Amino acid sequence: MVYYSQSAISDLDLIFEGLLLWPKHNLEYNHVVTYHNELRKICDSLDTKTYHFDTKFDSHKKYGKKVYPYNRNKSTTWYIIYNVDLTSNTIYIQHITSNHITNSQKE
Repeated sequence: MVYYSQSAISDLDLIFEGLLLWPKHNLEYNHVVTYHNELRKICDSLDTKTYHFDTKFDSHKKYGKKVYPYNRNKSTTWYIIYNVDLTSNTIYIQHITSNHITNSQKE
């Protein structure tokens, strides 16, 4: 089972809004919906993964112990940061951020 923190839900909302209003590329609404749904689908599938990567960036560690890097394209990776209860195979998503933000915060 996958659960989302309020912060992760807010992250998803902000990602949707950011894509929709992105000044660099004018994305069509349907494209934004598809992009957002694909990201959500990846999040919802985390409980099916057999391996969970440890967080390595300090900016990620403050949100959770595990991270799933979703490589959307050549230039964008979404980091889904979460905690996992292996006894019940439950995922608790805490934060979703991109490499664009993470790279600007590298320690």
